[in-house]
Amino acid sequence: MSSKRKPDGTKKAVKKRKNSESNYDSDLSDEYPRAGEASTREVVVEELRPMEKLPEELLGAYDKGPGKLLIAGMVSWEMTGKRDSKGVTKIRPNLFTFHRFTSETYRSMASFCSAAHSVLIDADWKAFTFGRNQLSQLGHGDTVTYEKPTQVADLADFNVIQAACGRNHTLFLTDTGTVYACGDNKSGQCGVGNKLPTIVSPTRISYNGPPIIKVGCGAEFSVILDIKGNLHTFGLPEYGQLGHNTDGRYFVTSTKMSFHFETQPRKVLVYMEKSKEGHVLPIENVNIIDFACGNNHTVAIDSKNRAYSWGFGGIGRLGHAEQKDEMVPRLIKFFDTQNRKVMRVFCGSSYSLAISDIGSLYLFGQNKKTGEANMYPKPVQDLAGWNITSIGAGYTSIVISADDSLIAWGASPTYGELGLGDLQKSSSTPKEVTRMEGMKIPLVALGYSHSLLLVNTEHEKTKEKYDNLPEFVV
Repeated sequence: MSSKRKPDGTKKAVKKRKNSESNYDSDLSDEYPRAGEASTREVVVEELRPMEKLPEELLGAYDKGPGKLLIAGMVSWEMTGKRDSKGVTKIRPNLFTFHRFTSETYRSMASFCSAAHSVLIDADWKAFTFGRNQLSQLGHGDTVTYEKPTQVADLADFNVIQAACGRNHTLFLTDTGTVYACGDNKSGQCGVGNKLPTIVSPTRISYNGPPIIKVGCGAEFSVILDIKGNLHTFGLPEYGQLGHNTDGRYFVTSTKMSFHFETQPRKVLVYMEKSKEGHVLPIENVNIIDFACGNNHTVAIDSKNRAYSWGFGGIGRLGHAEQKDEMVPRLIKFFDTQNRKVMRVFCGSSYSLAISDIGSLYLFGQNKKTGEANMYPKPVQDLAGWNITSIGAGYTSIVISADDSLIAWGASPTYGELGLGDLQKSSSTPKEVTRMEGMKIPLVALGYSHSLLLVNTEHEKTKEKYDNLPEFVV
């Protein structure tokens, strides 16, 4: 005899998914984890690849310096992305111009468009981290904010050649092509093979393929590139940003939805192009050479200098002239029709940037909250003719070093990261940062509301200007 179910007046309706990303503010303003919460110090990965150094000619490409560090923007790390200062212990004034920060010499650095932490790599290839640390993303084994760059002790025996920051997690790449991860792991974005909420110190990822030559992070997912040109992704699949032809969603109960997180690197197998009629054609033998990640999307370049994009499609950031999410890497047809090759790509939170073979800079998506978005790549006319060295793509701000100058723009609100001074905090069009005129700046990195520059002080004029800049002392 079947028992009838009693009518339940409190039954919740299944919430429909809105085609919008999670609010950064709420994500970054999570309460700090309480002592005793689940975390991990070590994950054992079986049969790991033997350690062999990457080829020397490849290692040379990671050296962006040697350079001295400059910083601008918001330096109250606990405040980043928050609407008020409730519960913030230390508030420092924003830096509206670039300041000298530490006297060390660095080779490389990394931050992320929705991160409040940064990684520096010094002259001896050792990793230093600073900034917010509420989920152990700095890799020091605790959850204390570090205002000064502090060496990651667990990686002291390794040569770290590159690093990447996500919203609350960090990846480190060593000269043997091995990757270590720490920080937030709720979506499996540390790739260690489990979903323990936090990985408190750098842990080797669960991967045993060819050596890795580049690491990248989205807000809650990660991408790694191996020496053979294959991409591997892990973490949150919500908008297809992992490129595995799924958004990973499933119903736990009739009213609760969750995701099949990828907790260890999984190879991206399919690349495709779409015809005007909507026919999908696979592209064979794709060999990836570079990529960049935004909050929930990725843009990659192959060995034929074609560009692909996938993940969250809102406001045109994928460059396909439509706002659909893409579950697998899709060829950006625009560059093909223009007979242009794509040489480099950069991603901000809701926009992408590409540099073509003739040096033109294209922007697709939107780096401001109002006005029209670029639904397909459009050239940034203000930068025509400039020879671009490095680009930092932040939440809404963009900072570019080109021809011994620094160019910055970003719609309000900005926090000083443009370095334009306290009289003009934001700019909707590219502007030269006059204080930086004539300086050699090999590398730019942007966080959510701070910017970092590496300047080459072996160049006489740069050294002279560097010495006259104010110092940020913590």
